[in-house]
Amino acid sequence: MPLVKTWQLIAGSAVAGLALSVAVVTAAGPWDSGQRKAERDKAASWSVTGGADHGPESQPQAAPSAPGVLGAIGPGAPRKEAAAASEGLAAVLRPLLADPALGTVRTASVIDTATGQVLYESGARDAMTPASTIKIATAAAALAALGPEHRIRTTVVPGATPGQILLVGGGDPSLTAKKKSPAGSGGSLVALAGDTAQALKAAGTDTVSVGYDDSLYTGPARHPIGENPNIAPVTALAADEGRPDDSTSGPVDRTADPAKDAARSFAALLTERGIKVTGQPARAEAADGAQPLAATLSTPLGGLVERMLTNSDNDIAEALARQTALASGQPASFEGAEKAVTARLAALGVDVSGSRFADGSGLGRSDKVSAGLLTGLLAKAADPERPELRPVLTGLPVAGFTGTLRSRNAGSSPAAGLLRAKTGTLTGVNSLAGTVVDPSGRLLAFAFLTANSADGPAAEKSLDKLAAAVAGTP
Repeated sequence: MPLVKTWQLIAGSAVAGLALSVAVVTAAGPWDSGQRKAERDKAASWSVTGGADHGPESQPQAAPSAPGVLGAIGPGAPRKEAAAASEGLAAVLRPLLADPALGTVRTASVIDTATGQVLYESGARDAMTPASTIKIATAAAALAALGPEHRIRTTVVPGATPGQILLVGGGDPSLTAKKKSPAGSGGSLVALAGDTAQALKAAGTDTVSVGYDDSLYTGPARHPIGENPNIAPVTALAADEGRPDDSTSGPVDRTADPAKDAARSFAALLTERGIKVTGQPARAEAADGAQPLAATLSTPLGGLVERMLTNSDNDIAEALARQTALASGQPASFEGAEKAVTARLAALGVDVSGSRFADGSGLGRSDKVSAGLLTGLLAKAADPERPELRPVLTGLPVAGFTGTLRSRNAGSSPAAGLLRAKTGTLTGVNSLAGTVVDPSGRLLAFAFLTANSADGPAAEKSLDKLAAAVAGTP
């Protein structure tokens, strides 16, 4: 059967930086995933995804980011003024951090991203279970390894036997079998089936058997926490995050074999396009160097990072950790991803001592990071010399407006619209890390990590007070 190449390129945004200033936010209104609502090229509605702590609340789609122009917000305060500001912030934060609602262990770090000056810290080097705030580390490592424009391919290649084709997974977490993607641009099985059918017909083939290759990832597919509605088995081939229904977000029981189900959906799409498919899809490995009949590309990596952070998407997080492993020459497994993420973050110049990145999502309690590491990574993402890391900032939810902060620090809070942060919640664990422009115009990075709280919602309210204090203290 002659080989015919066709390529389905899914359009996506180039991801770069975001200009932040109080004047712009006030004049233009709320920011949505790194871009003003008026500048969105497409609006789509979808719900919060993943995260043991996040429910199915309808949220806007992550949008492309503005050009890479993020720099220091202002000229910086003179040393004496900066010292006085630091003392004032400490006086406000200390009693708030002592709130018993935060549990028995609390750590904090607040820094000026432009100068690196530490404005406040308490146990900032202590390793803590971070919950979903570890996604900041996952994002930074993936962007450092691959860059924001990298796309993940899903291909179809000839199989080992006549009339066989193989669907080969590359680990695209945006791959969908829906005719209209629920999350904007991304890999499309529908488009891939159309291109494959066209290639087969051009080659004079109208009957095939379908196999699938998900061998790119190694090790256990199940997260160490076991079967859980917040995450599907981590495989190199999955459509719609292994969701067996029409849901696009929130906890739901996932399919036990996402790769096989994706292949079944692909076979059905081929049948709709006039290709007869014999038998049931079977697992097989593609030959080295097999030339693709067709391919579909994921959302650019920067867009995946923004979606992951805005909606605390665990499936995207684990996929990005494995893509980091592949780019680093490590096995695409939980263990390989841990080594790769650790090495990439160390290469960025942040202190990873005492840290552990046992997963990319933060669902596991074996993860350990410090508040200082998180603020260090946020400062790296704000560095004009590191534009490839900018989606770490543009993807953070906006207080009172988007993602997992939509209902937090909302309304009249001094942090509403100005504060961007990643939430993290497990039973007894509450965390918040992000950035805010303070009244003097400085872009500050902050992280608050706590443990052993008895009341999760009460702890969240206390964290919000801390973040609002950072936003509102001169």
